[in-house]
Amino acid sequence: MLHPNQFQVNEAWIAFKLNDAPIRTELDGDFNCVALMDAASCFILSSAFVPSNETEPSTMEVRRLLKKGQAHKQKLPKTLFIPSNQPASILALEAERQSIAVVRVPEDQLLLFIGEARVSFKERFGGGSAQ
Repeated sequence: MLHPNQFQVNEAWIAFKLNDAPIRTELDGDFNCVALMDAASCFILSSAFVPSNETEPSTMEVRRLLKKGQAHKQKLPKTLFIPSNQPASILALEAERQSIAVVRVPEDQLLLFIGEARVSFKERFGGGSAQ
């Protein structure tokens, strides 16, 4: 089981969907929120709202997510964890292009990291039941 104390700050990031169900807006439709989190500190480095009819962020959005994450420590991580049940082929390809090792893991191995962020997000914005 993975734990934050296994990592140094900025050594590994986690990409995950913050919400369980789409976030409804009257003007622009439904969205999902994808976030990048530092595995050691559990700090959310960046996030993006993706229309719910798209399975994952676009290449441009993925590059923006990684760039915003990089801005915190002026470097990219060695590893990016992505839940194995989450569509993220564009993110995985872009991370690998930038020399980041991509590791797919079952989402339950990441709940220690991402669970509190999901609960906080749900309390603030809705978007389904938190795990």
